[in-house]
Amino acid sequence: MRERIHSYFGFAKKSRNLISGYNTCLYGIQKRKVKLMILASDLSENTLDKFRRLCEREKIQYRICLTAEQLSLYAGEEGKGIFGITDQGFADVICKEIDLMK
Repeated sequence: MRERIHSYFGFAKKSRNLISGYNTCLYGIQKRKVKLMILASDLSENTLDKFRRLCEREKIQYRICLTAEQLSLYAGEEGKGIFGITDQGFADVICKEIDLMK
């Protein structure tokens, strides 16, 4: 399962449908571009609560999974724990894979 998520992250990044970082994701949500938020399980409680409430208010799917280190590795970035998917197709398939992983 994790290999598939890793692949989908790579495809999303290559097609510019993956955004990362706190401020970039907030901006994407405000512009209504984000279809799925992926949050690392080891983020601070305040950050998780903020994004959880924001996603629920804006009716955006979100998943909390893996660690920031693992997600950063999948995305080819360093030190990021917040990711947004801006394509509905990628959002659906990644969400499905994350749900199967649990």
